[in-house]
Amino acid sequence: MGLTRLPAGSSLSSMLLASGMLFLLAGCSTDRYFMVQKQDLSELTTSVQAQRATLVTMEGNETVRHNQVLEQHRDSTRTILNAIKTQVEKPTCPAIPTQSACAASQSSKGRADRLKGKVIVGEVEKIYLAEPEQIYTARIDSGAETSSIDARNITRFERDGSNWVRFGVPVTGTDKLITLEKEISRRVKVIQASANEPERRVVVELQFAIGDHEQVAEFTLTDRTNLSYEVLIGRNVLRDVMLIDVGKEFATELPETLVNSRKDS
Repeated sequence: MGLTRLPAGSSLSSMLLASGMLFLLAGCSTDRYFMVQKQDLSELTTSVQAQRATLVTMEGNETVRHNQVLEQHRDSTRTILNAIKTQVEKPTCPAIPTQSACAASQSSKGRADRLKGKVIVGEVEKIYLAEPEQIYTARIDSGAETSSIDARNITRFERDGSNWVRFGVPVTGTDKLITLEKEISRRVKVIQASANEPERRVVVELQFAIGDHEQVAEFTLTDRTNLSYEVLIGRNVLRDVMLIDVGKEFATELPETLVNSRKDS
């Protein structure tokens, strides 16, 4: 009573084997999800998260590189546009003339005759040097390439990385000298007929006036104590600016204010 009858042909050992198989299958199913073990699922989740982080990093890096490329293109475009603008708005200037005459000041009342715009000068003229404020007698010589002025105690020195020269020019009618300091424009070799070796001279720029004509020109510095004139005017001043009338001397007149101020001093 209370006992279950076993089907015909079955045995107790067969029933026990079937029950064991069901137990094993039930136990395995608790450790698997869709045929994937729990430990494998955890590793897969970790791998997916790592890949997602890598993708985010790659996306950020790509954005940075993209912005850098855009900025480089903008810089290149600006450079090209600026170059085009510079070429359009700042064309190459023509070469500066060797010696350009300055316009006569309104207060000047000097006199100088002109022919086709050029000042007519004689073989000897009075010249006013602006910086020492002295009037000298100048010989006009078309055979000399560069003008020169009487200079004493010539001393070269350096100032702010540039070559300068200190020298003294005579005070008219006295034995005194006025010391000037000028930046050296260049150096030249001058061949004298009485010398065997060429003389090396420094060249400076000085502002001067002849008649009502004012100009800045290059002068070489040399001791002219034994010469008749303190200043020599050469072709660098005469060129395109003056004409020589060999039959005249003192064909021009300096402004009276300059002449009178020299007499008063």
